[in-house]
Amino acid sequence: MKGGISMELMYDVVALGEMLIDFTENGVSGQGNPIFEANPGGAPCNVLAMLQKLGRRTAFIGKVGSDAFGRTLRQTGLEAGIDMSGLVFDERIHTTLAFVQTAPDGDRDFSFYRDPGADMMLSPEEVPAELIENGKIFHFGTLSLTSEPVRAATVKAVALARRAGAVISFDPNLRPPLWRDMYVAKAMIAWGLAQAEVVKIADNELEFMTGLTDFDAGAAMLLAEYPNIRLLNVTAGAEGSYAYSGGKRAFVPAFRLGGTIETTGAGDTFCASVLNYILDRGLKGLGAGELTEMLRFANAAAYLVTTKKGAIRSMPDREQIDEILERPI
Repeated sequence: MKGGISMELMYDVVALGEMLIDFTENGVSGQGNPIFEANPGGAPCNVLAMLQKLGRRTAFIGKVGSDAFGRTLRQTGLEAGIDMSGLVFDERIHTTLAFVQTAPDGDRDFSFYRDPGADMMLSPEEVPAELIENGKIFHFGTLSLTSEPVRAATVKAVALARRAGAVISFDPNLRPPLWRDMYVAKAMIAWGLAQAEVVKIADNELEFMTGLTDFDAGAAMLLAEYPNIRLLNVTAGAEGSYAYSGGKRAFVPAFRLGGTIETTGAGDTFCASVLNYILDRGLKGLGAGELTEMLRFANAAAYLVTTKKGAIRSMPDREQIDEILERPI
């Protein structure tokens, strides 16, 4: 496609990272006990599921336990249309679980059962080079950088993607409970920022890395420190989102149309929408108009996910997003 990324490769986006079960609150039982619904999730796979909804070809690399949850996750990925040939089963370590409690405003509190979890056990030898070498974009986050051997597997995958000429996409997706040392967390996020051309960073993560609460100042600091970043997106929850590229800036407020239940998967949906735009448009010469167009679509898609429980099975299609875009913000 003119101006976009080469269409010759097999996959539009290949992602590496965690697949897990998000147990999300879903009411109370007749005895007054909280009910948790088992929703398939994991940030990298959420991104791929949304891209599949937009007609893209994707592949996932990761590890789950050889248990009922792991089998459910594989089947869910296949049902979403994701190539799951890069998913490995661990015979000894169980699938990672996360319990998500939701505040009245839709924000979340995570409790992880991952010490260890199968996603942490992916080794460099289990990274399929052929998947990465056949991808236009390679996407990853920091849950695959928390410990070994998956950290080494991630480093290898990024090197393979760079050698193959893929665009590198990074989402810090900071989850403090999963880090024993926040200094290490900051160092690993810094490493990810130094690898990527496309970055999606949340407002709290921007402050964590820069010490600044002003988004423009924080973005300027990151772009000065990491000149490899060609497109930086900052998500600010209910406020909206910002984009910075080549000296251009755009801000689009969030869609506040009511019906928000919880925010699980919203950032991943936003990230996928941005990658979809890049696949069409490319990264060169993005002006304020293009950045605004990109953010409006991503914000609309992210809003729709907040109106449902879970992520992978809650991704909107293009028609639903277009309907939201026709409404005033």
